Parts: sequence; C-alpha cells; structure tokens
Amino acid sequence: MRIAILDDYQNVALSLADWASLGAEIEVFTEHIADRAELVRRLSGFEVVVAMRERTPFPADLLAELTDLKMLVSTGQRNASIDVAAASERGILVTYTGYLPHPTAEHTWALILAAMRNLPVEECSVREGGWQRTIGRSLAGATLGIIGLGRLGSRVARIGQAFGMRTIAWSQNLTPEKAAEHDVTAVSKVDLLRESDVVTIHLVLSRRTRGLIGAAELAAMRPQAWLVNTSRGPILQEAALLEALRERWIGGAALDVYDQEPPPADHPLRTMPNTVLTPHLGYVTRDVYEVFYGDAVANIAAYQAGEPIRVMRP
Repeated sequence: MRIAILDDYQNVALSLADWASLGAEIEVFTEHIADRAELVRRLSGFEVVVAMRERTPFPADLLAELTDLKMLVSTGQRNASIDVAAASERGILVTYTGYLPHPTAEHTWALILAAMRNLPVEECSVREGGWQRTIGRSLAGATLGIIGLGRLGSRVARIGQAFGMRTIAWSQNLTPEKAAEHDVTAVSKVDLLRESDVVTIHLVLSRRTRGLIGAAELAAMRPQAWLVNTSRGPILQEAALLEALRERWIGGAALDVYDQEPPPADHPLRTMPNTVLTPHLGYVTRDVYEVFYGDAVANIAAYQAGEPIRVMRP
C-alpha cells in the first residue's frame, strides 16, 4: 500500500502517530500543490491519501483522474472541499477523524485580545525600539455578539462572560431557550450587529451561510466594532469586507480564514492597517494533530483489515 500525506506544512505527521504499524510506503508532502496537473502526477499510484482539512480540494473532476485512489482520509468531521458524492460513485471511501473544538475557541480569543489591545502594532513598536503608541479597549462591560452558538460559539461565550462581557447570539435556528442554556441572550441578526462591540463567527460553511455577512451587515455594525472570523472565509463577502475596512465602517477585522488560502502575496488584506491576520491556526495545535493523525492511522488499519470504518455520507 502507498499512502500520501498532504499539506503537512510543519512536517510533523510521521512523529505524531504510529504510521510504521501500517507496513505501508508513505510519502509526506510538506508543500501545497496548487497546480492540478502536477497534483494528479504526484498522486499517481497512491491507494490512500490523507488530506489536512480543506487545504487541498477534491472536486469530482480531480477524483476522476486519481484512478489509483481507493481511500481518502479527511482530518475532522466535515470537509466542504471534498465531493463526497462523486467519490462514492467511484468507489472511493471518504473517511473522517475526530476533532477537538477548544483550540479554535482559544484562538478566537487570541485574535480578540490582540485586536482590543493593538498587540501587532505594539509588539512591532517594542522590537523597533519604540514604546506605547496606541490606547487599547477593555472587554468588561462590552457586548460580544456570537453568530452561531454551537460547540465553538458556546465556548467563546463562556470566556467572554469570564471577562465580564454581555453575550448575545444569533443563528438561523437558535431559540431563546437554547441560548439561555449558555447564559446568552438570543437576538435578531440586525440587533446583534448593531449592539456588539465584537462580532465573532462560528458557523459551518454551507449554501445558506456562504456570503452571509455582506455590505448591509457590515454597514449595520458599530463604527468601532471588530469582526472576528475563525470559521470559514467565504461566510464573509470579501469585497464588502475590504470596502468596510477601507472606508472605516467598522473598527477592524481579525481573521484566521480567507477565501483563498493562503491569500496571494499581493492581496489587499495583507496591507490593511485595521486588521489582525493569522494563517488559519485555529486547529493547528499538537493535541488536535495527534487526534487527526492517530485516527487517520486507525482508519487505514481498519481498511487494511476489512473492518468497519466511519465514512462521510454525501
């Protein structure tokens, strides 16, 4: 058996699970392969491919060219970049691994705190020989608006409450009773945008959430409010966000996810002063990777033994 491990940027996959137990030929790809023809060429002959989240998409036309592929392992329980129906039609098993929600919730707060205290500017100032340049904002007494009060959003709410923040939330299916279970007040989307000092997004990317936050929503926010996204880039309408940042409709945006990852080197977000930007680090922690790669090995071992495997459904 030949196994390809894709997009292992830090080159740590082999050290975080017992791959040797599989008795397979394993190749690790530490650099992202964006060119379609090159990807097909490099993956030729591999029976199993381990994909790290959505870093490499697997649409139907790509799957049709990977004629040796029998099993695709997705780290995490959802992967919008894999055409699961097309894979199923071709007899390719698409399996998934476990996941830990707390690192992304923690990273959300790293972004919020960095934004409120202007940490990127101040850190650079100290390194360049400077000193205090900005005035920060306190969280106690401020309003945290959470779009999506699921596993991640509810964790983010608890931390906000520990800071003394008022916590409000909205999503298409959120009820007042469900919000109250987390000591959060359910409000309308418009009220959330109008009342929040920080708006943070915790939704799954789907047809109804793609482009959910556009020009009208950004214009409804407070001029000093910050928008935080550790979910998926396309939930925000990027052109509208860029306009809002340029025209100072909002205080700023703290982003861990983007429409294209990584964004082009000349992408305007990279030079926007009212942003805090990180390279999709929400899930990039050792404990999450141990779950990802440990479960990937277990799934492949079950496949080798002909045992039941957890498979994504179209």
